[in-house]
This record gives sequence, C-alpha cells and structure tokens, in this order.
Amino acid sequence: MSRFAWLRRLWALSTGRFGLVVVLAIGAVALVARFWLPFDPQTVDVDGRWAAPGWPHLLGTDGAGRDILSLLMAGARTTVWVALGAGLVATVIGVALATLGALTARWVRESVAVLVDILIAFPVLLIAMMISSVWGGSLWVVIVSVGIGFGVNIARVTRPELRRVLHSDFVLAGRAAGLTPFQNLYRHLLPNVAPVFIVQLSWGMAVAVLAEAGLSYLGFGAPLTEPSWGLLLKDLQQYISVHPLSVVWPGLAITITVLGLNLLGDALREATDPTLTRRRTAAQTHTTAVIS
Repeated sequence: MSRFAWLRRLWALSTGRFGLVVVLAIGAVALVARFWLPFDPQTVDVDGRWAAPGWPHLLGTDGAGRDILSLLMAGARTTVWVALGAGLVATVIGVALATLGALTARWVRESVAVLVDILIAFPVLLIAMMISSVWGGSLWVVIVSVGIGFGVNIARVTRPELRRVLHSDFVLAGRAAGLTPFQNLYRHLLPNVAPVFIVQLSWGMAVAVLAEAGLSYLGFGAPLTEPSWGLLLKDLQQYISVHPLSVVWPGLAITITVLGLNLLGDALREATDPTLTRRRTAAQTHTTAVIS
C-alpha cells in the first residue's frame, strides 16, 4: 500500500477536506501576511473611520480607520505561531510524560500518574494567568500555558495506549531481536498510538487559538503592538450595537479556524487508524448488501 494512502482516505472524508482546506488557507494567509498586507494594520486614518465594506477596504475599517482585512491577515500570523508553538510544547511534554509513565519502573510510573492527575486539575486559562502574573502577558505565556495544559492531556490519554501496545507480539519480537527501548518506542510504540495522539494534538492547537484570543481579550495574551484576533474582537465589541458587522469578521475567523482544526483531527484519526477504516468499510459493505 502506498505510503500516502492515508492522505487519500483523509481527502475522501468531507470533514477531512474541510479541515485541510481551512488549515492550509490560514497557513497561506499567514505566510502572505509575512511579506505583504493591503494596508499597514497599525496606521490610523481618522477620516476613514468605520468605512463600509467595499473598495479599497474590502471588509471595512474600525474606529481608528485601520483596515480590518489587514488586521485579520496580520492576526493570522499570530494565530499560526501560537498554534504551532503550543503544539510543539504539548508534544514534547506529552510524549515525555507518557513514555515515563509507561516504560519505566513502577515507582516512576506511579509518580508520573500522580503528577499528571495534579497538573490536569488546573485549567489552561488559570495556568496562563498564573504564569502571566510572574512574567507578564505575552504570546509566550499562551504558548507555554497551553503547551503544559494539553501536554498533560496528551500524556494521560497516550500512556494507557502505550502500555497496551507494549505487550503486543511485534513489540516483544522487536525486543527479542535486540532493539533498544528507544528503538522500540520510535519504530513500534509511537506509530501505533499516533492516531490518538493526533486527535489530542489537534484539539490542543484549537484550544491554543481560543486561548490566545481569550487571553488577549482579557489582557494576558498578545501585547497591544501585536496584531491579534482577540485584541481586534476586544476593540470592536464595544461598538457592536452601532457597527455589528465589524465584530463578525474576527469572530468568524476564530470560529472557522477552531472548527477546521477539530474536524481535521477527527478525520486524521479515522484516516490513519486501520481499525476504524476496516470498520467503516465493513459497515458500508453490510449496508450495500442489505439494500441490495
């Protein structure tokens, strides 16, 4: 079977197509915004305040005359940076804790389990506020806090899966063939828990987008000089009764991005998990047989 057969299965799913298109579109917008924007998002134009959507301001302007489309494009850079950064931190923490909690001595496993139970009791936003109270509000606060919060979540879900796969025949055969624990982890254990890990990671990245918007809204996230969908939503929401359309754009951008990440994660799990694929194929065959 082709190495990229999972990609064809992903594209065959409607949720996979939607999630993939949304994620690629946000990434493309963030990349374009790195080099070009229609207008400077920080330029104030008093005479152009609250311009209606049209040319040259396709989505209109805000109360300071700033182009909303440029603010959204610049905010996409912040969103992608936070999502990728939080995903990386969560991956490192989650894999490290799951490995320690599954492949080490019993006293280490139990200590890690207790640590995970303690850390998981703290909500992500609370962790972010605790860190920001010491280091001040910044994007790094969002990245680290979401990374810690969902790294613990990943560890809690992945550790039992690692323990289950650890007693599989192919893992025991690899151990008998002389593979080191690290080689067994890399070749056999992690690939077999990847579907569960991917779903958790996609949820973590989606929550990172929401956390960045929420924390920026509360003043704990992006600084005022950094374009952010949360800051834009905060600036525009006070005018919602006068200019309601302006608030729609940042809210819609956050909603579509989070929805796309969640749906992509679910579709990736179905496309990469062979057991789910076989079940879906068997169900379709059975349904076709019954109809016939």
